[in-house]
Amino acid sequence: MNQEKMPPHIEVGRQGEDIAARYITQRGWRIVARNFRAGRGEIDCIAWDGHVLVFAEVKTRRNARYGMPREAVTAYKQQMLRRTAQAYLLQHDCTDTVCRFDVIEVMMEADGAFRVTCWENAF
Repeated sequence: MNQEKMPPHIEVGRQGEDIAARYITQRGWRIVARNFRAGRGEIDCIAWDGHVLVFAEVKTRRNARYGMPREAVTAYKQQMLRRTAQAYLLQHDCTDTVCRFDVIEVMMEADGAFRVTCWENAF
């Protein structure tokens, strides 16, 4: 089977999402969905943090040349995330659930290490 190589930014994003998923799990959260799609929207990770359902947007960068990862979660992106989260809540019959939106920032260092920061209740 001939597999095409992913563009570098897609590969970095996928690595960042995997790193964020490990981070979330290590914090004791229970992941219930990754890359949930509804309409044109997508939520990178949905997880339970105790009794709170967290909709997490993961942003990954190799450096800060184009700004910090969290800065890429614009007002438009936030609106799309809210709509997608609403679709998830309706599909799973959990509209009375306490929810929050987090941004998980993954910075990849030159030596291959990474730094993860979780911005809880980011918006």
